Amino acid sequence: MARVSNGIDYIEFRVRDMARTKAFYAAAFGWSYTDYGPGYCEFNSGSLKGGFELLEDGQEPATGGALVVLWSDDLEASREQVLAAIGQFGGRLSRETFAFPGGRRFHFCDPNGYELAIWTEA
Repeated sequence: MARVSNGIDYIEFRVRDMARTKAFYAAAFGWSYTDYGPGYCEFNSGSLKGGFELLEDGQEPATGGALVVLWSDDLEASREQVLAAIGQFGGRLSRETFAFPGGRRFHFCDPNGYELAIWTEA
């Protein structure tokens, strides 16, 4: 994938439990990983790379900020995968599927409390 000047290139999440976080995203979306020691892991979603940084004891992840939105060509299948990962690793569905001009989407929180959305065209 080619890099675009001034385009989004990488995102990072600060996490409480590295193994559980990796397992959640692997189960839900099939992401792959490159470990850089016990406190940092790079993920590859196939279209974007980012990182998971392990929080130090007593720290909490900052769960506000920009909403990360993922694309799906089968929203219902993606929802089922997310629900299965939530059942196994924690998290929650935070907004049921809804329509908006141009598509449909739902929101979920991962085991660390980060809210993400998945959308598809109408």
